[in-house]
Amino acid sequence: MTDTLPIYPENRFFPVENGQLLIGEIPLSRLAQRVGQTPFYAYDRQAIGRCIRRLRLAMPAELKIYYAIKANPMPAVVQHMATLTDGFDLASAGEMKLALDTGMPAGQMSFAGPGKRPQELSQAIAAGVTLNAESLRELDMIAGQCEILGLNANVALRINPDFELKAAGMKMGGGAKPFGIDEEMIPAALQKLYSLGLRFQGFHIYGGSQNLKAEAIIEAQQKSLDLAVRMAEYCAQPIPRLNIGGGLGVPYFSGDMAVDIDQVGDALAFAMANASKHLPGTEVVIELGRYLVSEAGVYVTRILDKKHSRGQVFLVTDGGLNHHLAATGNLGQVIRKNYPLAIGNRMDGKIMETVNIVGPLCTPLDVLADRASLPEAEPGDLVVVYQSGAYGYSASPAAFLSQPAAVEVLV
Repeated sequence: MTDTLPIYPENRFFPVENGQLLIGEIPLSRLAQRVGQTPFYAYDRQAIGRCIRRLRLAMPAELKIYYAIKANPMPAVVQHMATLTDGFDLASAGEMKLALDTGMPAGQMSFAGPGKRPQELSQAIAAGVTLNAESLRELDMIAGQCEILGLNANVALRINPDFELKAAGMKMGGGAKPFGIDEEMIPAALQKLYSLGLRFQGFHIYGGSQNLKAEAIIEAQQKSLDLAVRMAEYCAQPIPRLNIGGGLGVPYFSGDMAVDIDQVGDALAFAMANASKHLPGTEVVIELGRYLVSEAGVYVTRILDKKHSRGQVFLVTDGGLNHHLAATGNLGQVIRKNYPLAIGNRMDGKIMETVNIVGPLCTPLDVLADRASLPEAEPGDLVVVYQSGAYGYSASPAAFLSQPAAVEVLV
């Protein structure tokens, strides 16, 4: 058995018409002609909107949703997100520029990361963006930039809690971490923040990401709210904003089940109602990237050659690892698994064959699919990699072997 068929009988975001996958209601072959080249990434704006509307229906009405730009920083996507979400999470001055270009108010942006440069701190202070301080020394650095600029800074404290997000693909909190200030040091950090005269904007608690277990997410959210209630005792004022992170994952592989957001939303509504008694006026934020865009994007690459080698079939495409590192299993997978795939212009193909799909690079790591069962394909056909809207092109070594760049489109 292989884990190669799409997770859904037909990908839930992309319908099929006359054997063609439709992206933004455009047949795939026609979209490829419109783009003018392969490989390319295509993101469906309607699919992104449906995902966010569904999320809002499940979550408490008062919860704010921030988009983590790191998941997909394509400028058109960021512009679109400014119309759908309540704010942005930033991880660099480059992302801050993208965000400010959209017209999203700077007061609805937060800047996180353990290694902010002095110039980045200065830019965020000048823009009015909230800085999530990740160390006591960073508080001194922020104050130093404030003195140079003659401006004050909006500062939240990122907390490294003593708990972790269980079953998370990546754990960002709990134990010794480069992210945030250890929970037990927060009272001292608050005193330092006040003594430096910085504007306190609240707390940021990010336990982990890519989690499909509703129970684990619920537990971490409850613990985050409880932690904020405890820390409120050390605050000289009500907590303006509490960012409880994200963690909602997407199903990439065979057997993965989508997280039950209704279960998460119901539990969060109850937890927020209880916490509000101790956190009057506190705005609660959830910060999501991958969950909002991953399933709304595809990577499309064209078959250049079909060859046989010792009983196996290889489809050689014009793109691979250099454009989509994650799909080749080289971005954190311990055991390589195939992303869900399709032959996008042969969706009605009846004859199946087992194939290996490889890119054009001179490395055995350039594998998009290993022994995948797909409709019979030929050179010129279009391979589609689903779940490609997040951590795709921007997380890949695009300059590797000086291959042509991919194109990104929002349709």
